[in-house]
Amino acid sequence: MAAEFTVTLKPSGNTFKAAADETILEAALRQGIGLPYGCRNGACGSCKGTLVSGEFDYGTYQERTLRPEEKAAGKALFCVGKACSDVTLEVKEIGGTGDIQIRTLPCRVEKVEKPAPDVAVLYLKLPAQERMQYLAGQYIDILLKDGKRRSFSMANAPHRDQYVELHIRHISDGQFTSFVFGEMRDRAILRFEGPLGSFFLREDSTKPILLVAGGTGFAPIKAVLEHAFFTHTDREMVLYWGCRSLADLYMAELPAQWAKEHPNFTFIPVLSDAKPEDNWPGRTGFVHQAVLDDFENLAGYQIYACGAPQMIDACKATFMARGLPEDEFFADSFTYST
Repeated sequence: MAAEFTVTLKPSGNTFKAAADETILEAALRQGIGLPYGCRNGACGSCKGTLVSGEFDYGTYQERTLRPEEKAAGKALFCVGKACSDVTLEVKEIGGTGDIQIRTLPCRVEKVEKPAPDVAVLYLKLPAQERMQYLAGQYIDILLKDGKRRSFSMANAPHRDQYVELHIRHISDGQFTSFVFGEMRDRAILRFEGPLGSFFLREDSTKPILLVAGGTGFAPIKAVLEHAFFTHTDREMVLYWGCRSLADLYMAELPAQWAKEHPNFTFIPVLSDAKPEDNWPGRTGFVHQAVLDDFENLAGYQIYACGAPQMIDACKATFMARGLPEDEFFADSFTYST
């Protein structure tokens, strides 16, 4: 049996046990401690915190996510790091996820829509009498037969739980997305684990919200907004949705409708590579630059961003340079598997 160590969290003072062969995050989730996380494989940085004391195995991670100078300053990634002794860690805990049970469930593909040539919207039906508790913005892992996993954000808010809605972009050499676009039969049976992730609306704040989506990064942003409208939040909310061309704005009519129905919501689509036939009259360029063009100072805002890692990195660096506090930036970074 693996050795077991005590993990103490600052500033909360919470403690829990972690075995030497499990990551800090795995141990925390197992015991209902809400730590922030996203990818769970050292790629996104959502789980980053500080090792205050103790011996630590940093695990395998991408160097851009934990740079050498950060590591030298005591930073660590808790999704891949493991305790080698009793440790004290400094991390901002998440309220809300700790009470939600992570489960493995079967589901049936009830229907598939193709709002764009390379985007499929899957509607998954859970077994009768089953409902999944989750927070708007969280994701599930589809469990493949070879033991691999593919992570997809749930695009529906928890109160709209007849189906689990996933937005899937076709990646040319992607194993699962090629299956979805080429081989998947109607009413196919899948298995998934969830809910996962700490990307969700922080409802204890009154700050105005900027939401930044890249491509199918619209999925969890859609869930967050649906939940915000459902709970009648009066916070100011602006959605910037960046895509290459007009066809990639695969559900643009939905946020456009929200903007008509909710005075506190604004929708700003941004195209980086509009085609001549798009006759695009709107904003162009990179989506994070559109935010920078509109806001000189981000000190008083909360930002939720979802998209490719390069977009997330650009958002975080430039928004913090405009005064955004680091702990008011929440991100869900796509990591593609082939």
